[in-house]
Amino acid sequence: MTVASELTRFTSADGDLAYLDTGTGDPVVLLHSGYVDHRVWREQIPVLAADHRVIALDVRGHGASANASMPFRWADDVAALLRHLDAGPAVLVGLSMGGLIATNTVLEYPELVRAVVTCGAATGEFQYTDPWTQALQAEMARTLAAGDIEGWLAAFVQVVPGEHRSLDDVDQDVLHLVQDMARGTLAKHTPGEKDWFVPVTDTFARAAEITVPLLTLNGGLEPADMLAAAERLATTARNGRSEIISGVGHYPNLEKPEIYNRILAEFLHTL
Repeated sequence: MTVASELTRFTSADGDLAYLDTGTGDPVVLLHSGYVDHRVWREQIPVLAADHRVIALDVRGHGASANASMPFRWADDVAALLRHLDAGPAVLVGLSMGGLIATNTVLEYPELVRAVVTCGAATGEFQYTDPWTQALQAEMARTLAAGDIEGWLAAFVQVVPGEHRSLDDVDQDVLHLVQDMARGTLAKHTPGEKDWFVPVTDTFARAAEITVPLLTLNGGLEPADMLAAAERLATTARNGRSEIISGVGHYPNLEKPEIYNRILAEFLHTL
């Protein structure tokens, strides 16, 4: 597993952004899910680095990267980093929030993106409608507002098994990793701090503008509305397709890394 001492810092317009830069070859940028950091890609980084230059970013406000102190868009951060590293066009691989960042970036900066892989994500306008996820989101909001960090963490890790499994059904090392990363990101923030995030708008309406190869790669235990939205993205993008990994939910890259890595490698070899 990578550690913070191996990270490089890029001085952005608003503080330093931390990232891992390893391997050689065509660049692949790994964009993690919300509340965690680049370590969520621990099973992919060494495998990909055998044939590619792997750039695994700690997204602003997460991990070792700076919090925002002014309005920002994550897509702008990714573009600034790629230009700083002279690493575009790159393949963007995003998990959950990272998938939204990937689609936002290809829409806003198509010249910097060679292909896109999204996992547990569609576009920025997607909202979960299933009762289980909505209840979980409400519990996370309640515990966070109350300053109940342990309660929030207990709710947050439920997304790993998902609705139809229990925590006992999941590798406990995966749960501990997700919880550890989330605890670290929460520690960077204070109650009531200003949210400077600026969303990219009309992303699904613009999805047909995505002309580069796009793969949606999701766990089969994701909520049905999530899977439907990902399929809709894959069919709307001009060169999109979808894959499902059965028996896992929101973190297929951690739960079934061999299958995830194989599908990802096959996609990369088509580029």
